Amino acid sequence: MTDRYSEIDEVIAYIHQHIYDPLPLSRLAQYAGYSPYHFTRIFKERIGLSPLYYVSSLRLQKAKDLLLRTNLTVRDIALEIGQQSLGTFTTRFTERVGVTPSEFRNSTLQAGNHLCSLQMLSDWRMSSPAVTAHNQIRGTVQAEIPFEGVILIGLFAKPIPEGLPLYGTLLSSLGDFCFMNVTPGTYYLMATSVSWGMCAMDILLPYTTLRTRSKEPLLVNPFLSVPHQQVTLHVPRLDDPPILISLPILMNRFLSRVLQNSHR
Repeated sequence: MTDRYSEIDEVIAYIHQHIYDPLPLSRLAQYAGYSPYHFTRIFKERIGLSPLYYVSSLRLQKAKDLLLRTNLTVRDIALEIGQQSLGTFTTRFTERVGVTPSEFRNSTLQAGNHLCSLQMLSDWRMSSPAVTAHNQIRGTVQAEIPFEGVILIGLFAKPIPEGLPLYGTLLSSLGDFCFMNVTPGTYYLMATSVSWGMCAMDILLPYTTLRTRSKEPLLVNPFLSVPHQQVTLHVPRLDDPPILISLPILMNRFLSRVLQNSHR
């Protein structure tokens, strides 16, 4: 697939270089040398997302960066990434990152605290409700390179880690995972890693974290079992979509569940 549509890599690099410019579909298709229809089809086949959705995702990632690395107002950041309406920007950011722009800007301390709490956690087990064999997704996580830390893994509605996962958990090491009582439907499996020594900024802007995603959807059927998933965390690649969901939210949700579990 990579060789077949290698020109898509050139388009992605072009998008990164011109992310603050207007990038209508016609401009991207012309750069690739295809009709808009054909370009959209092969881009989606390669990346899993439409070209314009991918562009909007990268712009939201830029917004996250600007919130943490500059003193620009939220309104100015919205304008910087081409969003004229502050209300629309705030709504989209909140839906796809999981917190408001202002909350994200102020979450550095929270990110560091959650990682410390996870490192001190001795029991990562969850109580297991009754399950049926057909309503679960099991698999094994490996990694291209060694690391020590936590793995955040979830089932998402789209082939991009944005918004809260429909099902999600944290793993203390590489190995097996299982999502139980999964409602029948279509899901995309995605995961990333956070090393123990990572600073809060790198957790909030996870450009370098190992990651993996299923480009093909997982279909959960009430009468058929899902094949065992073998996934490998790899170093970031050019065609990986940005990790938009704020990772401290997932850490906090997991820690809250562990705390509730310990009180039962």
